[in-house]
Amino acid sequence: MPRGASAALFLPQLQGLRHEPGPLHRQLYERLRQAILTGVLPARSRLPSTRALAADLGVSRNTVELAFSQLDAEGLLERRVGSGSVVALPEHARPPHGSPRAPTRRPAPAPPLRARARRVAELTLPDQPTGILPLTPCMPALDAFPLSLWRRSLQRQGRQLGTRLLTYGEEAGWRPLREAVAAYVGASRGVRCGWQQVLIVSSTQQALDLVSRLLLEEGDAVWMEEPGYLGARAAFSSVGARLVPVPVDEEGLRVDAGLTRAPKARLAYVTPSYQYPLGLTMSFARRLALLEWARASGAWVVEDDYDSEFRYTSRPLAAMQGLDDSGRVLYVGTFNKVMFPSLRLAYLVVPEPLVEPFRRAKSLADGHTPLLSQAAMADFMERGHFTAHLRQMRLLYAERREALLDALRRHAGDRFQHVGSVEAGMHVAVKLAGRGDDVALVERAAGRGLDTRPLSAHYLGRKRASGLVLGFSGVGPAALRAAAASLVSVL
Repeated sequence: MPRGASAALFLPQLQGLRHEPGPLHRQLYERLRQAILTGVLPARSRLPSTRALAADLGVSRNTVELAFSQLDAEGLLERRVGSGSVVALPEHARPPHGSPRAPTRRPAPAPPLRARARRVAELTLPDQPTGILPLTPCMPALDAFPLSLWRRSLQRQGRQLGTRLLTYGEEAGWRPLREAVAAYVGASRGVRCGWQQVLIVSSTQQALDLVSRLLLEEGDAVWMEEPGYLGARAAFSSVGARLVPVPVDEEGLRVDAGLTRAPKARLAYVTPSYQYPLGLTMSFARRLALLEWARASGAWVVEDDYDSEFRYTSRPLAAMQGLDDSGRVLYVGTFNKVMFPSLRLAYLVVPEPLVEPFRRAKSLADGHTPLLSQAAMADFMERGHFTAHLRQMRLLYAERREALLDALRRHAGDRFQHVGSVEAGMHVAVKLAGRGDDVALVERAAGRGLDTRPLSAHYLGRKRASGLVLGFSGVGPAALRAAAASLVSVL
């Protein structure tokens, strides 16, 4: 375009600026940018002066100046004092087949992933509800949470810590909270540890991810309870571990079966206090047998104590970690199910030789856990609010559990068979009479606003039981009775 040429030569591309939303300079910039990228304005084309283009378009010169300045900053224009502006995009940089936004252009293929990345990308976990739905497993009673007390702990710690909350925190966690956790699990669960062995993490899932990355190599065998927790399965699978399903019975994990299937396994994952999802309790003899295998073989045991606080006919059972004399057990607990899900606080108790490696791995994962929530949780525990909350929840959950079981007996009759214990936990497992399709049943129940889990999905092997995992802690008795009636109606 000759120097001083009129903008009319490419005005058709610039018409209608005032009829579209957004600032005029931004619209003009986008029109010119598109014209340059698609070749409507070839490389080295000379543009009109800002004064001439502003006059032709009927806009202020400042509007054109802003658009040209942005194109210049992006390297699409070359502006020289006294000689105007020329298109600076080299020919080789222009898309060969028109606009990158052209609808006929096929999207670029996904980049190839390495084997580990493919494993992670293919893993799936059930979606967690963003609201409160009936029958969600392990959902705490948010309607009964002492929000005013929690708010005071937040405000108190916010005032006391001030700008310290704005700095980086300790990788292993806020020391007062680590001390409070060590005291709590020692008194209530029989866990033997110093506060230095406590690592504060965001969730049970993060704890399992750290365990997977530090203690497992690709191909290592891992004993998994059959059926078992899907989150643990995903964490161990992500590093290429070989999952070995080990059946459970009325006494918990069958150690003899594990010895037959993979005697040299690197790790065993168990939920001994209230097995997930069946609700069984591992016997004392099985616990000792598992610990002896770990000691003799040099294997690790991960004890996931996800909801051991809730037993309704006796005191909580002592943790298996307290029986471990050889330092082979890693103990996992969480506040997210006891307090509320968005808290994102859990803890991992590791043997002393693993403290420093796990601290460094936590630092690599996310630096540190947010300070305010840790400080507030420590305050909440130190003032006795946490233990008081647990006492109230035990009474409340016992009432809600009975409401659900009673409603199931009344509406379902013998179509549901309860398995496991009814003396603990925040969920129950039921088996379907015959060979019903529990996955299809869960999908139909979701259409009624019910959040259940198919029991069959928790099995690794081919032999699977059909049933449902039902939560009772998140909603009140009336809602549970209505949910049970609705669930039976879709059978």
